[in-house]
Amino acid sequence: MIEVIDYNDKYAADFKKLNLQWLDKYNLTEAADLIVLDNPRSTVIDTGGAIYLAQIENTIIGTAALIHEHEGVFELAKMAVSPLWQGRGISRLLIEKCIEKAKVLGAKKILLFSNSQLQAAIGLYSKYGFKHVEVTDSPFLTADIRMELDID
Repeated sequence: MIEVIDYNDKYAADFKKLNLQWLDKYNLTEAADLIVLDNPRSTVIDTGGAIYLAQIENTIIGTAALIHEHEGVFELAKMAVSPLWQGRGISRLLIEKCIEKAKVLGAKKILLFSNSQLQAAIGLYSKYGFKHVEVTDSPFLTADIRMELDID
Protein backbone atom coordinates (compact mmCIF):
# COMPACT_ATOMS: atom_id res chain seq x y z
CA MET A 1 0.00 0.00 0.00
CA ILE A 2 1.27 3.45 -0.89
CA GLU A 3 1.47 5.89 1.98
CA VAL A 4 2.51 9.53 2.14
CA ILE A 5 4.94 10.21 4.97
CA ASP A 6 6.68 13.27 6.38
CA TYR A 7 10.25 13.96 5.38
CA ASN A 8 13.06 12.52 7.45
CA ASP A 9 16.74 13.27 6.84
CA LYS A 10 17.38 9.59 6.16
CA TYR A 11 15.47 10.08 2.89
CA ALA A 12 17.57 13.02 1.66
CA ALA A 13 19.32 10.89 -0.99
CA ASP A 14 15.97 9.57 -2.27
CA PHE A 15 14.57 13.10 -2.45
CA LYS A 16 17.55 14.25 -4.51
CA LYS A 17 17.70 11.16 -6.76
CA LEU A 18 14.02 11.17 -7.71
CA ASN A 19 14.07 14.86 -8.57
CA LEU A 20 17.31 14.71 -10.53
CA GLN A 21 15.88 11.85 -12.61
CA TRP A 22 13.19 14.05 -14.14
CA LEU A 23 15.16 17.30 -14.10
CA ASP A 24 18.05 15.68 -15.97
CA LYS A 25 15.70 13.88 -18.38
CA TYR A 26 14.34 17.24 -19.56
CA ASN A 27 17.66 19.12 -19.24
CA LEU A 28 16.19 21.40 -16.57
CA THR A 29 18.61 20.97 -13.65
CA GLU A 30 19.81 24.35 -12.38
CA ALA A 31 21.79 25.71 -9.46
CA ALA A 32 18.55 26.74 -7.72
CA ASP A 33 17.38 23.11 -7.82
CA LEU A 34 20.62 21.83 -6.38
CA ILE A 35 20.45 24.25 -3.46
CA VAL A 36 17.15 22.67 -2.39
CA LEU A 37 18.09 19.10 -3.29
CA ASP A 38 21.40 19.30 -1.42
CA ASN A 39 19.88 20.98 1.65
CA PRO A 40 16.21 19.95 1.98
CA ARG A 41 16.04 20.47 5.73
CA SER A 42 17.54 23.97 5.80
CA THR A 43 15.84 25.23 2.61
CA VAL A 44 12.37 23.75 3.10
CA ILE A 45 11.67 22.36 6.58
CA ASP A 46 13.55 24.91 8.69
CA THR A 47 11.99 27.83 6.80
CA GLY A 48 8.42 26.77 7.61
CA GLY A 49 7.65 24.41 4.77
CA ALA A 50 7.18 20.67 4.42
CA ILE A 51 8.36 17.75 2.34
CA TYR A 52 6.26 14.66 1.74
CA LEU A 53 7.38 11.33 0.43
CA ALA A 54 5.34 8.57 -1.18
CA GLN A 55 6.48 5.21 0.10
CA ILE A 56 5.67 1.59 -0.61
CA GLU A 57 7.27 -1.24 1.36
CA ASN A 58 9.98 1.08 2.72
CA THR A 59 10.91 2.32 -0.76
CA ILE A 60 10.52 6.02 -1.56
CA ILE A 61 8.76 6.36 -4.92
CA GLY A 62 7.66 9.99 -4.90
CA THR A 63 8.35 13.43 -3.42
CA ALA A 64 6.76 16.85 -3.11
CA ALA A 65 7.82 19.97 -1.25
CA LEU A 66 5.90 22.95 0.03
CA ILE A 67 8.31 25.86 0.40
CA HIS A 68 7.35 28.89 2.50
CA GLU A 69 7.96 31.93 0.31
CA HIS A 70 6.52 34.68 2.50
CA GLU A 71 3.46 35.42 4.60
CA GLY A 72 0.54 33.41 3.25
CA VAL A 73 2.40 32.19 0.14
CA PHE A 74 3.92 28.78 -0.44
CA GLU A 75 5.57 27.22 -3.48
CA LEU A 76 4.72 23.69 -4.58
CA ALA A 77 8.07 22.30 -5.69
CA LYS A 78 10.17 19.21 -6.25
CA MET A 79 7.29 16.94 -7.17
CA ALA A 80 8.67 13.71 -8.57
CA VAL A 81 7.49 10.14 -9.00
CA SER A 82 9.72 7.22 -9.93
CA PRO A 83 9.23 6.32 -13.61
CA LEU A 84 8.24 2.80 -12.54
CA TRP A 85 5.34 4.20 -10.51
CA GLN A 86 4.03 6.95 -12.76
CA GLY A 87 0.40 6.86 -13.84
CA ARG A 88 -0.83 5.34 -10.56
CA GLY A 89 -2.16 8.43 -8.83
CA ILE A 90 0.89 9.07 -6.65
CA SER A 91 1.24 12.68 -7.79
CA ARG A 92 -2.39 13.25 -6.81
CA LEU A 93 -1.73 11.90 -3.31
CA LEU A 94 1.28 14.20 -2.96
CA ILE A 95 -0.38 17.34 -4.32
CA GLU A 96 -3.44 16.79 -2.10
CA LYS A 97 -1.21 16.43 0.95
CA CYS A 98 0.64 19.65 0.06
CA ILE A 99 -2.59 21.60 -0.47
CA GLU A 100 -3.97 20.30 2.81
CA LYS A 101 -0.77 21.31 4.65
CA ALA A 102 -0.76 24.75 3.02
CA LYS A 103 -4.25 25.35 4.37
CA VAL A 104 -3.17 24.28 7.87
CA LEU A 105 -0.23 26.68 7.63
CA GLY A 106 -2.53 29.56 6.72
CA ALA A 107 -1.65 29.84 3.04
CA LYS A 108 -3.62 32.25 0.92
CA LYS A 109 -1.85 31.18 -2.27
CA ILE A 110 0.26 28.33 -3.61
CA LEU A 111 2.46 29.06 -6.60
CA LEU A 112 4.61 26.85 -8.74
CA PHE A 113 7.09 27.16 -11.56
CA SER A 114 7.26 24.67 -14.39
CA ASN A 115 8.38 24.16 -17.96
CA SER A 116 6.16 23.70 -21.00
CA GLN A 117 7.81 20.31 -21.69
CA LEU A 118 6.04 18.91 -18.62
CA GLN A 119 2.53 18.62 -20.06
CA ALA A 120 1.35 15.82 -17.76
CA ALA A 121 2.33 17.82 -14.68
CA ILE A 122 0.75 21.01 -16.02
CA GLY A 123 -2.47 19.10 -16.69
CA LEU A 124 -2.46 17.77 -13.13
CA TYR A 125 -1.97 21.24 -11.68
CA SER A 126 -4.85 22.55 -13.77
CA LYS A 127 -7.13 19.78 -12.46
CA TYR A 128 -6.45 21.04 -8.94
CA GLY A 129 -7.38 24.60 -9.85
CA PHE A 130 -3.97 26.12 -10.52
CA LYS A 131 -4.22 28.93 -13.07
CA HIS A 132 -1.57 30.18 -15.48
CA VAL A 133 -0.18 33.62 -14.59
CA GLU A 134 2.68 35.72 -15.92
CA VAL A 135 6.09 34.26 -15.09
CA THR A 136 7.63 36.61 -12.55
CA ASP A 137 10.17 36.24 -9.75
CA SER A 138 11.31 32.83 -10.97
CA PRO A 139 14.50 31.44 -9.46
CA PHE A 140 14.75 29.19 -12.54
CA LEU A 141 16.05 30.18 -15.97
CA THR A 142 14.12 27.32 -17.58
CA ALA A 143 10.75 28.11 -15.96
CA ASP A 144 8.46 29.33 -18.72
CA ILE A 145 5.28 28.60 -16.75
CA ARG A 146 4.03 29.96 -13.46
CA MET A 147 0.76 28.80 -11.97
CA GLU A 148 -1.09 29.88 -8.84
CA LEU A 149 -3.84 28.45 -6.69
CA ASP A 150 -5.81 30.80 -4.46
CA ILE A 151 -6.75 29.19 -1.16
CA ASP A 152 -10.17 30.11 0.17
